[in-house]
Amino acid sequence: MRTNRRFVNRIALLASLVVAFTVASSRLEADPGTCRGVTTALPFTDVMSRPFFSQIAAAFSCVLAIATSATTYSPSQNVPREQIAAFITRTQDSGNKRAALRQFWTTTPRYVGASGGLGTTTVGSRPALCESDGADVWVGNLEGTVSRVRGSDGKLLDTWTGATSAGGVLVAMGRVFVTGGTNPGRLYMIDPTKPAGEATEVTSGLGLRPLAIAFDGSRIWTANTGGPPASPGKGSVSIITPKMTTPWSVTSVSAGLSNPEGILFDGSNVWVTDAFASTLLKLDGNGAILQTVPVGAAPSLPAFDGTNIWVPNINNSTVSVVRAATGAVVATLTGNGLFGPIQAAFDGQRILVTNGPTGSVSVWNAADLSPIGHFDTGPGTSPAGACSDGTYFWVTLQRTGQLARF
Repeated sequence: MRTNRRFVNRIALLASLVVAFTVASSRLEADPGTCRGVTTALPFTDVMSRPFFSQIAAAFSCVLAIATSATTYSPSQNVPREQIAAFITRTQDSGNKRAALRQFWTTTPRYVGASGGLGTTTVGSRPALCESDGADVWVGNLEGTVSRVRGSDGKLLDTWTGATSAGGVLVAMGRVFVTGGTNPGRLYMIDPTKPAGEATEVTSGLGLRPLAIAFDGSRIWTANTGGPPASPGKGSVSIITPKMTTPWSVTSVSAGLSNPEGILFDGSNVWVTDAFASTLLKLDGNGAILQTVPVGAAPSLPAFDGTNIWVPNINNSTVSVVRAATGAVVATLTGNGLFGPIQAAFDGQRILVTNGPTGSVSVWNAADLSPIGHFDTGPGTSPAGACSDGTYFWVTLQRTGQLARF
């Protein structure tokens, strides 16, 4: 099939998505009005003689097809950007865990007690950040414990101790790693196959007050805040190389960094937010700065959706959306309940951002950046950390010592 190099028509795009999603087989018959020898009726009057009738019918049956009117599909019409985004979003919806579980809704909490009607689990005092291993959610509690919560029903399964100032959580290499926000910083390891007990300290040689943590496939990276943004120049990034014996080897880099706050790996590079400098920094494998992207004031804990990096900016209540491939800021989001946003999380379709000061979360469609809405987590909850297991979002409620399922 040949298409214009600058424009994609609706039938070409749909055929590509159907093939990619394996909704329609390459052996589907192309006779007008029939698919696999079965006569199929559609509400569209302009597709019955088209060679890709079967793909359109398959997409229509699983709600991928977007009509141009009640009776037309307009297969030769060029596809505007907003329709491409809608096609992609619906394709994602049809293939994720939420779709398999028929959970197409976005939770709208109602006030029932302090949790705002959300499903909550009491964890440790001052829960900070969380991460899912696909089945369970792990929470670092600043009191020095790590909680393991079952993702299917929110039951507290285990509690590990001995992780001083536990904050950021990483699931990698069959283990769970937790940062200890001390001076110097610490890194702890948990074997999830063993009974709960005391976390193993693998190094006490990180930079000052680590919080966020990432993994590049072979090494662990931590963003060491160095203290509050009012004390610039004390932050660093630590690169940890795992080995069979402890302590593990650590290299800390501080050049060009003031107060690193968040950190993530996009499959190619590590990115760090610098809260004092109001920048997003792209790093090379040695921690040197490759690119500096100005974002909002006091950027915090970002999320990567496979294309864009979503950066919550605490001090001016915005979210900067940065294209990872180029470092370009493609959008600066405002409104939608944003107020002092702390952390972003991605569930495969949606982006959720926590708003600690107001006790709420804000949600967007990742594909087209359109707002879904903002939702209360309850008075006095102070939502901070967020993650997703692919079905639910999970949010730490610092003031109530709870993990909320959203």
